[in-house]
Amino acid sequence: MDNYKTKFIPPEIFQILKDDGKINSKEIPDEKIIKKMYESMVYARISDDMIIKLQREGRCGTYASSLGEEATQVGSALALKQTDWMFPYFREIGSHIVREFPMNMYMLYWMGNEFGSKIPENINNFPMAVPVASQIPHATGVAMASKFKKDNNVVMCYLGDGATSEGDFHEGLNFAGVFNVPIVYICQNNQWAISVPLSKQTAAETIAQKAIAYGFEGVRVDGNDVFGVYKVVKDAVEKARNGKGPTLIECVTYRMSDHTTADDSKKYVPKKDLEFWKLKDPIIRLKKYMESKNIWNENNEKELIEKLTKKIKDEVKKAEEYPSPKIEDMFDFLYEKIPKELEEQKKEAMSGVE
Repeated sequence: MDNYKTKFIPPEIFQILKDDGKINSKEIPDEKIIKKMYESMVYARISDDMIIKLQREGRCGTYASSLGEEATQVGSALALKQTDWMFPYFREIGSHIVREFPMNMYMLYWMGNEFGSKIPENINNFPMAVPVASQIPHATGVAMASKFKKDNNVVMCYLGDGATSEGDFHEGLNFAGVFNVPIVYICQNNQWAISVPLSKQTAAETIAQKAIAYGFEGVRVDGNDVFGVYKVVKDAVEKARNGKGPTLIECVTYRMSDHTTADDSKKYVPKKDLEFWKLKDPIIRLKKYMESKNIWNENNEKELIEKLTKKIKDEVKKAEEYPSPKIEDMFDFLYEKIPKELEEQKKEAMSGVE
């Protein structure tokens, strides 16, 4: 049994940027990308905080925060080309920012307006998927289509640790392994699926090792280290692009917030665990590194916060000024050609509308 574990459990967690802001590898991005990483992560956190405030004021519906997971999202999304495809679940605000998905549309979705799911034509993102793991077979299918078309695009599919217990996860990854499709699965292992801890989610020692059953590589990376995430994902993306198979990447991070605004994590998350993970904050870690290299200072920080705060306020204004959905929308946008029975229902629904 010991030999089995040594052979099959993926290696230790890969890390470049340590908790104290120091590095243990020279494989870091250039200064331009580093600043892009930091700005995207800060914007994600400011936006996240703004949406929670909107929800508390009744201006937004239930929302899933990404507090503490910014490095996983930003570092992974930066490894993609514009033509590659991204399949989010419901906790990828940082990835959406990197992919230049308008924040007013992101907020529009959480405000209950489905037009927030209308992806701009120049952005190869699929809409957010709230049903757990349902996006995985879809993403795998698109990767298969990319392989058939020989368009040299890669698919990136996000999922949480809870999704690994769903049948869609196993079916999607098995298919990807059998047909060697160009896809990278990013598991944001934030330790909790609502109130279910990882220890109750799987008996496996890691999530990454699950890839072995499907015939491809599993990798573990410090999900709060944006340099490490970027490096690991970039390598996996290029491997997939070159026809060398899928990768399952386990980003070990922590959800430093409630599961959603309808949850109270204080009832189940040990306070000492949260305090421990606050010391691993991905934004503070990157800021320490930048300051140590004299590429960032408090004046830069002040200017950035002011710029991004104004930016998100402008995005809120756009979202709240967007027209509300019409009753006929739920009929007109369901099928290309409305079936007879739905046409009758539409007439009935519209009969009392002035």
